[in-house]
Amino acid sequence: MDRRRFIQTAGLSAGASLTLAAPALAQSTPNLRWRMTSSFPNTLDTLFGSSQLFAKTVSDLTGGKFKIDVFPAGELVPGLQALDAVQGGTVEAAHSVLYYYVGKDPTFAIGSAIPFGLNARQQNAWLYNGGGNEAVNAFLADYGVVAHPGGNTGTQMGGWFRKEINSLADLKGLKMRIAGIAGQVLAPLGVVAQQLAGGDVYPALERGTLDATEFVGPYDDEKLGFYQVAPFYYYPAFWEAGPTVHYIFNKVKMEELPATYRAALETASTVCNTRMLADYDVKNMRAIRSLVGKGVQLRPLPRDVLDAAYDSAKTLYSQLDASNPKWKAMYDPWSQFRTQVYEWFRVAEYTNDTYVYSQQAAGK
Repeated sequence: MDRRRFIQTAGLSAGASLTLAAPALAQSTPNLRWRMTSSFPNTLDTLFGSSQLFAKTVSDLTGGKFKIDVFPAGELVPGLQALDAVQGGTVEAAHSVLYYYVGKDPTFAIGSAIPFGLNARQQNAWLYNGGGNEAVNAFLADYGVVAHPGGNTGTQMGGWFRKEINSLADLKGLKMRIAGIAGQVLAPLGVVAQQLAGGDVYPALERGTLDATEFVGPYDDEKLGFYQVAPFYYYPAFWEAGPTVHYIFNKVKMEELPATYRAALETASTVCNTRMLADYDVKNMRAIRSLVGKGVQLRPLPRDVLDAAYDSAKTLYSQLDASNPKWKAMYDPWSQFRTQVYEWFRVAEYTNDTYVYSQQAAGK
């Protein structure tokens, strides 16, 4: 075969290869459209806005081929039924907090936050590098879903109270909206705990159905108007030192995706996890000043309340460890991680923060 004929033949072969490869490539990146339900109303622009950022990031990473339509709480399903909607295939995905589903199993709470748990940095360390994500998804497998961390609010506020709390005795009979297993911790202290979605809290507080409520922190709480009906704002939310918000996916639908699309979902989740915490740190910084300017009374939770709650939490965890194998499987390694990361944070983070904050408070 002469050189010219070889080149022509090779050119034809290369062209044929490209022609054959193109359909295979197209098949590996199909046009898809998913639906995602949020547990949050669209008035909460940081929480709901995070799911919008998620959808945009997935679209951008896939060249617009994988689109996700995001719906606020109540539009498709109620906010506290987001997991059920994913599990049942009503939607492919949800943006929610796992501790909303402790009624199914208290183990759900560990993946998000439990009283006297990890702060945001420690939570991310556990999830990404301490076996947390693997433990959470092993537990979620029984529900037919997979989850990725998709946000963190940082340490939350202890909530809004109609009346001042001066001691542990003031909690007796108090009707409070509180999420996760914190209600089980506070019940022995006399609190009547209720779990409501964000959009339902203000009306209940206004009507007097609730005496107190916690939600997130200054930015969201101001938007929801809690200060208008409950003037006392307590801190901290010892039950949510660093709560993770998750993106939850139907496991079957997830496994049907091309690898590049699964990678896009995980990458977008990580982007949102980082961005949400940064957003809250800036927005809460400004909102707390705004609330104080409106006459809100900031109060620390009394020490006897914290001590009683701490003892109650330890008792509850011990009981669950003895009675719930799924809880034990996740809690025991989590607890060991907490002990070790607390030891490290006490060395540098705590000593640095304690000193500089005290100097700032002294006006130096």
